Parts: sequence; C-alpha cells; structure tokens
Amino acid sequence: MQINVSQLLQEPIGASRDYEISDEVDVAGDGNCREASGKVRLLRTHRGTLVRAELNTEIELVCSRCLRPFRYPVTLKIEEEYIPVVDVVSGVPLPASEEPGSFVVDEHNVIDLTEAIRQYALLAVPMKPLCKENCAGLCPVCGNNLDGDSCRCPQPVTDRRWSELSKLL
Repeated sequence: MQINVSQLLQEPIGASRDYEISDEVDVAGDGNCREASGKVRLLRTHRGTLVRAELNTEIELVCSRCLRPFRYPVTLKIEEEYIPVVDVVSGVPLPASEEPGSFVVDEHNVIDLTEAIRQYALLAVPMKPLCKENCAGLCPVCGNNLDGDSCRCPQPVTDRRWSELSKLL
C-alpha cells in the first residue's frame, strides 16, 4: 500500500488529502495476503506527513481452545508520522530521524503503509483468540473437538468431598 506524497510535501503545513484505499496486504507476515480497505487522511506537518487511517481487514488465527484456524476481523486505527529522507524540492538527503523505528517517506516521495498496518494488526491480536465465545475446546482424554463431535470418553470420577461444589453448576 503505497501513496505518493510529493505534491502534499510541497504544500503549506496543514494541507491534507483523503483517500479510499483497498489493497492486498500481508498482515501477519506469513505470506498470506488479506484485503485491507478503508479511509486514509494525510496531513502535512512541519516534519513530514501525518497518516490517520481506519482500515478493516482479517487476521488468520488459531483458536486457543479447539485449535481450529479461523478468520478474525479487525479494525485498525492508525496514526503515524512519516518523515522524508530527501528534500522534495532539491532532492538533497535530509538528516535521519532520531526516533528509533520511525516511518519514512522514501527518496521517491512515497509512503508505504504496509509495515504500519502489520504492526497495528499484531497489536490487535487477542491474547487468547477464540473462534466463538462459547467454544467447548478439546476433550482432555481423547482430544476430540467438543464443538462438533461427541466424545464417548467416560466422565472423570470426581472426589466425593467436592460433590457439594458440583451442585453450584
């Protein structure tokens, strides 16, 4: 996802551009591309270009209970400043940004949103992803998926000292 910002960088501070984008992006970094679409606003700042975007995409995850892969829809709200590496008028290289991990406008005055999308998507992944809220998971004895298959394993024998607690269920 690349956008040429050469015209915007020549305009005064506060100038903006709005875009509707839809493109295939390798969100998880695994080679599987997913469509990311939404609105992007570019705003000229004193240092470069501020990118504000709201993009919708999907991430391929594995359920932490039943171990099935599933697609998890996410909405990414991106806000990052891209700093140019060359002067847009003269083409003279500019000093590198002192901020580690900052995003840059390349020597062709193009910003690439791919890395920002990837980073924000990784932050959107839940700690324990579930394919559905009431996923039953796997049988602890035979390993069958309890969501779709029935299990013929004997119910575990509970200690009778805990029988009063089972009444609470």
